[in-house]
Amino acid sequence: MLDTWTNGPAKSAIVDFVGRVTTEGPDYVEPDARVAVFDNDGTLWCEKPMYVQLDFLIRRFREQAETDPALRDTQPYKAAWTGDLAWLGGAVAKHYQGDDSDFAPLTAAILAAHQEISVDEHAAAIAEFFEAARHPTLGRPYTECGYSPMVDLLRYLEGHGFTCYIVSGGGRDFMRPISGPMYGIPPERVVGSTVSLVYRDANVYTTADLQFVDDGPGKPVRLWDRIGRRPVFAAGNSNGDIEMLEFTASSARPSLQLLILHDDAEREFDYTSGAETALQRAANDGWIVASIKNDWKTVFGA
Repeated sequence: MLDTWTNGPAKSAIVDFVGRVTTEGPDYVEPDARVAVFDNDGTLWCEKPMYVQLDFLIRRFREQAETDPALRDTQPYKAAWTGDLAWLGGAVAKHYQGDDSDFAPLTAAILAAHQEISVDEHAAAIAEFFEAARHPTLGRPYTECGYSPMVDLLRYLEGHGFTCYIVSGGGRDFMRPISGPMYGIPPERVVGSTVSLVYRDANVYTTADLQFVDDGPGKPVRLWDRIGRRPVFAAGNSNGDIEMLEFTASSARPSLQLLILHDDAEREFDYTSGAETALQRAANDGWIVASIKNDWKTVFGA
């Protein structure tokens, strides 16, 4: 039972909550309402020094800059061409602090990166990436950068009648190929940001038109659109997860909100940038904060 978690307040709060909602009594929640939602980046797997999907996209930006030298003086192609990971990671961090000056051109480049290809071609490119790519500082395959205690938590919840979903700001179609092997979550239970798709010639194709950004206030909207139930358990790690945690906390049923604190520089990373407001909300509203350093016996497993 949550063997990868250290005995302490976070583990006790989870076990107590699950016990209460699965036992007949005033806090009992019927099985079909036991919906749990999890952010992905920084919650289920490593997000530093940059998002995994950003590494995938950087490789595409480099290809585009190789073909068109004029792009090499324009961000984010310049950062990709020169290997400036600080600019790329900073663009995302600034976004979560309310500054989209660098995030806007990054988003535009992302939308243009893989347009007008079939969803099968896109999936093949993602599979090729995961087959070869390694984390730049941890030196392990990205598919081995999932957090063992969070996978343990997924299995624990499922063992008590919960249905678990991934609800992430990352690309839905980027996560789907690995959500099963890494987390045991089937693709139909992955909710994420999407581009519009079109059908022609017996194929579905991507476009450069943004359909939905599954982040911040968009998360409750998107999860309701896809799931149709208010969760009773939600886990995140950043300011972009606040609204999803709020939405869960406002359930008429008992609920639990979990925030992952990255404070272990030795085994993972130590940072709070982009999570300052979420941590303050956790302190004010009684959300559970799980310290990687103190609450997890292991981070990535063997």
